[in-house]
Amino acid sequence: MRQVTFVEPGRLEWQDVPAPRLEASTDALVRPVAVATCDIDWAIVRGVAPLPGPFAFGHEFVAEVVQVGDEVNSVSVGALVVVPFQIACGSCRRCLAGLTGSCENFPRLASYGLAPFSREWGGALSDVVRVPCADHMLVTLPTGIDPVAVASLSDNIPDGWRAVGPYLANGARAPVLVLGGAGGGSVGLYAAAIAVALGAERVDYVDDDSQRLAVAEKVGANPIEGPIKGRYGSYPIVVNHAPDQAGLVTALRSVEPGGVCTSTSIYFERETPVPLLEMYTTGVTLVTGRVNARALIPSVLELIVAGRLHPALVTSAVVDWEDAPEALAGHTHKTVVARGR
Repeated sequence: MRQVTFVEPGRLEWQDVPAPRLEASTDALVRPVAVATCDIDWAIVRGVAPLPGPFAFGHEFVAEVVQVGDEVNSVSVGALVVVPFQIACGSCRRCLAGLTGSCENFPRLASYGLAPFSREWGGALSDVVRVPCADHMLVTLPTGIDPVAVASLSDNIPDGWRAVGPYLANGARAPVLVLGGAGGGSVGLYAAAIAVALGAERVDYVDDDSQRLAVAEKVGANPIEGPIKGRYGSYPIVVNHAPDQAGLVTALRSVEPGGVCTSTSIYFERETPVPLLEMYTTGVTLVTGRVNARALIPSVLELIVAGRLHPALVTSAVVDWEDAPEALAGHTHKTVVARGR
C-alpha cells in the first residue's frame, strides 16, 4: 500500500510500505477519507519540532471501516468513524479516568503520525490504518456530518474544547481571552469558536496573522491584531496558543485572581520561564499537557450535531489526496486532504 512519509523538513513523499493487517480480534482496519493538518505538523515540516524522519505522516482523520476483528461490536464495515490520534485501550485505570492520552497498556505517547515520540503506528495519509481496541478507539460519525469539516476531531478540536469547555459547559458566561498563532493556529481558533458556542460573555482573540483574525471574526470572536505582548486586562479564562514563551507570560499576566490559563502550545526549549511570583500573588491556575482526545470527542460532537459549532470555518484549504505531499510541505494554515469514497 502507499503512505505519505515525512522524510526531512520540506520533503514529504508517497512511499510503498507493507499493508497493515488485523493483529487481534479487537482490531479494525480503516481507510482514511479526510485528513487534517495538526498545528504540530507545521512545526514538523519546517524542522522546528525535533522529530527526525522518516515516519508515516498525519494523525487527524475520519475514515471508513473496511475490516473488523471478531470481537469488535461497536462499528461495522462501511461506517464512517473519527479516529483519535492517541492509541488507548479504554479499560485501564487511566483511560477510565479520562486520561486516554496516557494509556497504561500502550507505550508512552503512542500516536499515529508521530513515530519518533513512541514507535511507528502508521499515519493518517495511508491507504489503510490499523486501529487496536477498536470498540473504544473509534467514534461513529453521526449521519449528515461532513467528514472534511470534522477531520480535526482526532486532536485539535478537542484540544480547543478542553481549554474552555470545562469552564463554560455549566452555563457560565465568563469572558475569554485567546492568544493564537502557534503552528497553523487552529487550536486557538477552535477554542474561540467553542467558547462562543458555549455562550461566553465575550471572546477576545489576539493574533498577528490577518487570515486567522478574519476566521476569529467569522466564528464570533472579537479579533485583536497583535503582536502579542504586555497584558490584555483580567480574564477568568485564558487560552495560550501563542508561538513563543513571551506569549505564555502575557497569557499568565492576563488571568484574573482565581482564574485559569490553559496552554495548548508546545515549547521545545528545555526550560520555559514563567512569572511564578505574579502567579502566586494573583492566584492563577496553569493547565498544560497533551489533550486526552478520545475522552472529549463526544462533547465536541454534541456541539457540532446541535449546529452550534462549525469547525469548517477554521479550514483554509481542502486539497486532493494525490496532492498531499506537496500541499502539506508548504502549508501555513489549517488544511484538509480529502479523497472520494
